Amino acid sequence: MSYSVGQVAGFAGVTVRTLHHYDEIGLLVPGERSPAGHRRYGDADLDRLQRILFYRELGFPLDEVAALLDDPEVNPRAHLRRQYELLTARIEKLQQMAAAVEHAMEAREMGIDLTPEERFEVFGDKDPEQYAEEAERRWGGTEAFAESQRRAATYGKEDWKRIRAEVDDWGERYAALVAAGERPAGEAAMDLAEEHRQHISRYYFDVPYEMHRCFGEMYVSDERFKAFYDSMRPGLAAHLRDAILANADRHTG
Repeated sequence: MSYSVGQVAGFAGVTVRTLHHYDEIGLLVPGERSPAGHRRYGDADLDRLQRILFYRELGFPLDEVAALLDDPEVNPRAHLRRQYELLTARIEKLQQMAAAVEHAMEAREMGIDLTPEERFEVFGDKDPEQYAEEAERRWGGTEAFAESQRRAATYGKEDWKRIRAEVDDWGERYAALVAAGERPAGEAAMDLAEEHRQHISRYYFDVPYEMHRCFGEMYVSDERFKAFYDSMRPGLAAHLRDAILANADRHTG
C-alpha cells in the first residue's frame, strides 16, 4: 500500500511543502510515482520520515540528518539505540529546565525576586526554596505561612545576604559544638537551639516552643531536612532535635 503526499502530511503532522522540499534535496524521495507522476509513499518511506522528524525535533540540521540516515555502517538497531540515547538526554535536559522554571516561580511567589546573578551571590549552590513546596503543603493555610510570605516579599539582596550569613555562622558554631561532644541538653546546645527559634521568628514568623518542638522532630523524620542539617556535621540533625526539645522544656517548664 502506498500513500499520497497529502495523506502522509496528515499522518506526520507536516506540510505538503515540507515533503516536497525533502524530495527535492534527496532526503526523502518517495519510492513510487502514480501514472500521473504524483508522489506515492510506501512503508519504508514512512519509516524514514519518522526518523527524519525525530532528529529534526532534536535540533539536527537537514544535512546531518541525511548523513545519519544514509550511513551504510549504521543499521536500524543502531538507529534505534542512538534515538534512545538522544531522547534520554533530551528528557533529562527538559527535566532540569522544568525544575529551574519551577524554582523560579516558587521564588517569585515567596518574594525572593532577585536576578540570577544576585541569587547566586546570596545563596550559591543552595536553593533557597528547596522546602517551599513542603512548607506550603503543611502550613499553606496557616497565619504563620502567610506571615512568612509577607515578610519575604519585603526583603532585597542585602537582606537575604544577612540572613544567609547568620545561618552559616550558626551552622558553623553548632557543628563545632557537636564536634566538641557537647550534650544536647547542655546549656550551650540549648542556647543555640533558642537562637535557631529566634532566627525563624525574626525573619519569617513567630515560632512558639511547641511549634519549635514539631520542627525538631521534622528535622529528623524528613530525609531532606535531615540531609540539610547533617551536611553541616554528621549527626547534627538528631542533636539539634534533642537540643530543641530540651530548650523548650527549659522555657515552658
